[in-house]
Amino acid sequence: MKFSERLHKTLKPVWRQNHSHPFVQEMGDGTLDPRKFRFYMIQDYLYLIEYSKVFALGAVKANDVETMGKFAALLDSTLNMEMSLHRQYAARFGISAQELEQAKPSPTTLAYTHYMLHVSQNGGLPEVLAALLPCAWSYWEIGKELSEIPGASNHELYGEWIQMYSSEEFGQMATWCIELLDKYTAGKAEAELQRLEEIFLNTTRFEYLFWEMAYQETMWPND
Repeated sequence: MKFSERLHKTLKPVWRQNHSHPFVQEMGDGTLDPRKFRFYMIQDYLYLIEYSKVFALGAVKANDVETMGKFAALLDSTLNMEMSLHRQYAARFGISAQELEQAKPSPTTLAYTHYMLHVSQNGGLPEVLAALLPCAWSYWEIGKELSEIPGASNHELYGEWIQMYSSEEFGQMATWCIELLDKYTAGKAEAELQRLEEIFLNTTRFEYLFWEMAYQETMWPND
């Protein structure tokens, strides 16, 4: 069994909690409060800034030029394409570029991104992949599932999000990360696999906390 298959099978109950979160479900049926999505967009923009650094660390940790180049391409795509589209999309919710740049991260955004960067900086390429993969993989699966709901991909507010993450291009990125993790974990000792599984589990849990943070619009207490 490939390591990615093991992860998906072992952690399926936790994994599915992300898919069934009210934020996700209400995006799919079009009933999500736009104010909640607006909050999400701001925090997701801040998240992407830090997430890009994980791709940069992937290039640093890679042992061959091809893998380095792929991580560099993902970094460039996130910083110069995805975030540009993010700013354009945010403007539809009344979020200016200035508001995005001046925004402060929530406790959940801070904790999630700091954890990813911590394990990536202190580990090797398998740790980088285990840390970043739950976001890419789950967004792809969620995007595909929501795209199957009649009319969801054409919703005036959330259709563009669903189209982006159900796209073939995004799927190719997620698949590349999955396959690379399988390559680097083949034949590894069980103790190392368990450690990587723990990282993957933690970032999967953080994905749930991120949806919950956005749904509840949670910042610092008394802020």
